[in-house]
Amino acid sequence: MSEQVAFGLVVLVVAAVGAAAVLSSRVSERLRVPAPAIFLVGAAAASDLVPRLGRVSTLTIEEVVTLALAVILFDGGMRIGWRRFRTVAAATVWLGVVGTLATAGAVAGLAHATFGLAWHQALLLGTALAPTDPAVVFSVLGRREVTGRTGVLLEGESGANDPVGIALLIGLLAATPGTSVGPAVQVVAGFVVQMAVGLVVGVAMGWILLASMRRIPLPSESLYPLRVLFGALGIYGLATVAHGSGFLAVLVAGIVIGDERAPHKGDIERFHSALASLAEIIAFALLGLSVDLHSVVTGDSLRIGLGLAIALTFVVRPVVAGLLLVPVRLRAGEKLFVMWTGLKGAVPILLGVLILRAHATGSARLYEVIFVVVLFSVVVQGGLMPTLARWLKVPLRTVEPEPWSLGVRFRQEPEGLHRFRIAKGAPADGVSLADLDVGEDCWVSLVIRAGRLVPVRADTQLQAGDEVVVLADPDAGGLLRPVFAERNPAPRPETRP
Repeated sequence: MSEQVAFGLVVLVVAAVGAAAVLSSRVSERLRVPAPAIFLVGAAAASDLVPRLGRVSTLTIEEVVTLALAVILFDGGMRIGWRRFRTVAAATVWLGVVGTLATAGAVAGLAHATFGLAWHQALLLGTALAPTDPAVVFSVLGRREVTGRTGVLLEGESGANDPVGIALLIGLLAATPGTSVGPAVQVVAGFVVQMAVGLVVGVAMGWILLASMRRIPLPSESLYPLRVLFGALGIYGLATVAHGSGFLAVLVAGIVIGDERAPHKGDIERFHSALASLAEIIAFALLGLSVDLHSVVTGDSLRIGLGLAIALTFVVRPVVAGLLLVPVRLRAGEKLFVMWTGLKGAVPILLGVLILRAHATGSARLYEVIFVVVLFSVVVQGGLMPTLARWLKVPLRTVEPEPWSLGVRFRQEPEGLHRFRIAKGAPADGVSLADLDVGEDCWVSLVIRAGRLVPVRADTQLQAGDEVVVLADPDAGGLLRPVFAERNPAPRPETRP
């Protein structure tokens, strides 16, 4: 076989695997098995059947998963945005930072007391298993999305605890016993520096990137998403070089950009959302490829992993999150849902690789334990989430795909263009356009009903579910929204730390 044919065969296999991974969401929906579990088990089985697939160096895995996680966090920050984040900012920091430290300590104590792991190994394992992953949560829910402050809190908690867990583990690996400064002091000092530098770089560079998105035009619309991608990766690199948390920096930069308007913003968001989905697939696949299933089953990793996974799912996460959520004003059902949804994902994978790369004592066994815990978390916790959300009456909305778009591009940013969806029972529900109380300076220019355009005439009667595009004063959005919203919506619970 010639080199060209061999290369073509590799490309064909990679393309087939990639297509199967993308289509696995449909399989997951039918089988009610979370998609990340399919990637994880499928890759692990493939590496056992074809050992050559598992010969990926730990350095390559670390670098690829690091880039994947940077993309995931930046996309997560953009989806949250500052306006949504500030409603739960204090609770997010409280749960994300304190919750991560408490969870790491609790898991480490269990690993040491129950399974006899040395304290250093137990701390490394506890820190690796503390962070949560919102991408897994939302892939498990499929087309259903957690709404309100509960959804923002889940996303924000994971965004906050990922950099915390990574910085803490790096500090633990870098701490050297026997120096003039104690290891604990080294870990705390390194953690504070990483968080502070990451926050400053994220805010500053986020605003600079946003300014470039608004003020520097590019010759082709296809270049706009790429500029933001390279900008986000540059922010990660700059924060890391400055000895800060690059992951916190990209998350904060994404939050800064999230709500702001910029040319081609919709294209940028769609591009990064697709890239984040691909990054999640790659992270889980690499973990599966790098694990020896035979060693997991025959050694004690399975026993330790299952024991810690059960304790983490049914005891540690509920107790820690439950105590921290006491001062947070959420419904009891929403609090119980947050206490359950501490799913593990890409970050424990990366932290496990860092442990391997550092050649810590028993690192291979720790990596296998992380594999077992992540798999248990995705399958058991993730598999029960939709049912639990229904039982606890957690506010969910079904996000239907919209494969067809109707758009108009402008050379300059259009001002005064507002889009609303008419809620059932809203003042506009059942009212003709002629009788719509929006003032003389507002013009309903477009009405979409069940995917069809409705003629805009004075006698056109609006219905619940209609999407309307209104031309009005740029600052009129807040005044117009009550016309199309529910008449007496239930007050949203406030969130406080």
